[in-house]
Amino acid sequence: MSGEPPAARDTSASAPLTTTTRGVVSAPFGVLPADDSVTAYTLTNATGITMRVISYGGIVTSLCVPDGTGAMADIVLGYDDLAGYLKETPYFGAIIGRYGNRIAKATFTLDAVRHTLVANDGPNALHGGVGGFDKVNWTVTSFDSAQGVGLVLTYTSRDGEEGYPGTLTATVTYTLTDDNQLAIDYHATTDKATPVNLTQHTYFNLAGEGSGPILDHLVTLDADHVTVIDSTLIPTGELRLVRNTPFDFTAPATIGSRIGDPDAQLRFAGGYDHNFVLRRSGAGLSHAAHVLEPKSGRTLDVHTTEPGMQFYTGNFLDGTITGKSGRVYAHRTGFCLETQHFPDSPNQSSFPTTILRPGQTYTSRTVYAFGVAR
Repeated sequence: MSGEPPAARDTSASAPLTTTTRGVVSAPFGVLPADDSVTAYTLTNATGITMRVISYGGIVTSLCVPDGTGAMADIVLGYDDLAGYLKETPYFGAIIGRYGNRIAKATFTLDAVRHTLVANDGPNALHGGVGGFDKVNWTVTSFDSAQGVGLVLTYTSRDGEEGYPGTLTATVTYTLTDDNQLAIDYHATTDKATPVNLTQHTYFNLAGEGSGPILDHLVTLDADHVTVIDSTLIPTGELRLVRNTPFDFTAPATIGSRIGDPDAQLRFAGGYDHNFVLRRSGAGLSHAAHVLEPKSGRTLDVHTTEPGMQFYTGNFLDGTITGKSGRVYAHRTGFCLETQHFPDSPNQSSFPTTILRPGQTYTSRTVYAFGVAR
């Protein structure tokens, strides 16, 4: 993770979280050290679900959904103000790029040219480097359409940024639909061959952010294999069957039921922080995950066009972060489902390619569907 940047000026520490009618409302959310203004956008769908996104990092700062009784709760971890997101932060709610997850030893060779990236995770490059897409102020336009209310975020990453070749133009569209889905569409083009692996890094707690550990969440993953990692969390290239291991979520299991097992893979990551190889049913959206929080009855289903998904259980949260409304985020109080191509793919020829070339368009779609158990 990056070091702490200069302090920001916050012109509005608490932008509104809710509105009364379907639509998009914007408000100031502070000023970056370079005097670039950050805007917060509050989206409300026809059923009253609200989501707030800020232009800095495309960060989802709040997402309020109902439980089985209709009571609303904010189910994503984050901060009340911009200053929190400018501190060293575990990527709460952010768009991740140019390359989500890790690249070994912060290097790769493409078309016989060796490229050196910024190492920000020991010897490795993580989530795009110290100045990845989570740390830029995106250009944002809002929309209100028959498909839902949403935002179109754009950013142009210059040639050589964080060591990556090519000028990459990225567009990320958030759509909050009236059937309580958050659809995320990614597009990118480049003028030179470059690796691209965009994802979204929201931490969920379906009982409500700050409510405690997520160990009782019941998880089902549509994955028969996991990519094995070494002690630096880099894939070895092996795809291991999950059957008869703590990684078998092909049938519902709580996060906490096997997370403490004496397994080398769990020990390396301090819990679950692994890429699951998803079952695919064609080129379109395929179901990837179902999560149930038993007390509230809230559910989350994930569909994606991606071949993999990083299941992360907040292992590095350690109680040193105070989040929204003064709540302390202790160990394993949030989980992530980051749809993606596999980590370190530029160095792993057997993995699905992540190389985007001029004339091609990178596209990816992920849908997070929210509901309640019936």
